[in-house]
Amino acid sequence: MSALADLKPQHFNWRMDGSVAVITLDRPERKNPLTFESYAELRDTFREMVYADDVDAVVFASNGGNFCSGGDVHDIIGPLLDRDMKGLLEFTRMTGDLVKAMIGCGKPIIAAVDGVCVGAGAIVAMASDIRFATSEAKTAFLFTRVGLAACDMGACAILPRIIGQGRANELLFTGRTMSAEEGERWGFFNRLIEADALEKEAVAYAQRLATGPNFGHMMTKTMLKQEWAMSIDEAIEAEAQAQAICMQTKDFRRAYDAFVAKQKPIFEGD
Repeated sequence: MSALADLKPQHFNWRMDGSVAVITLDRPERKNPLTFESYAELRDTFREMVYADDVDAVVFASNGGNFCSGGDVHDIIGPLLDRDMKGLLEFTRMTGDLVKAMIGCGKPIIAAVDGVCVGAGAIVAMASDIRFATSEAKTAFLFTRVGLAACDMGACAILPRIIGQGRANELLFTGRTMSAEEGERWGFFNRLIEADALEKEAVAYAQRLATGPNFGHMMTKTMLKQEWAMSIDEAIEAEAQAQAICMQTKDFRRAYDAFVAKQKPIFEGD
């Protein structure tokens, strides 16, 4: 295993609150756009998180009243116009790799969305496991607004699973903004929270998850990903195997012993 608590990234903010990692993008004056460098560093960080035994959950939070304004117009979109097909594919694969790394990191990710959450920012929120937002959250998958297809970074696969095919179709074809109230009603946001309490509540929620059976959380997240491509019979068998593995953990024994002693179990993730 490895440690990430002392990570000092160059292209985003990182802090630890207990065993919860809190990430924010660090350009609030421009509503926190992503750059080539921040994409790559976030991707690499989530990849490393698989092996980090000092991170049990992640909060991807807002900064300066906004979550993320997507790919930076000057730092990304402009330079892409000069790339050939090979260079363009290198970029689109890299951005998709960030989503793969988030889904595959083995840790629950909570997005705390305030203000602007558009383009790749909306994708980051989508790729998180739980999403909280303020009433001022404005979410848009605006790829068609810049002359592109809406099939970006897994949007056409993941968004319909969250909010339903018809609603996803509308947002993806039009690129229009989904209000916070719509997002909550449609199931994109799990709850709406006042702005001054958003990050605090998201971190508290992540900390509650972090006190749970973290090996079990990893297995849950793994199966949520793998079962997308399984039949029901395959999924039931895969879950039988996964649960049998979890029954070999010490946390399973701890839960039983605590129940017998009429105490609350203290999980240690092993």
